[in-house]
Amino acid sequence: MNDKIIKKLIDHDEEFVRVRDEMKQYHNEVLDRLDSIMVIVQRLDQERLFTFEIVKRMQKDIENQQKEINKVSIK
Repeated sequence: MNDKIIKKLIDHDEEFVRVRDEMKQYHNEVLDRLDSIMVIVQRLDQERLFTFEIVKRMQKDIENQQKEINKVSIK
């Protein structure tokens, strides 16, 4: 009877070790994917800032052109 209990304990211990190792691997995979997502988000944020600056410049150009058009129209 004791041998069966010991064998079961050993089996359970081996199973826990296997599950722990799988969890570690899964954890590493999740962290890798999160790193990839962060890289994408950072790139998108940089593109957003760049686009915002370009739009600001274009708005200034449009305002300046509108002023020039108004000057010519008045003459």
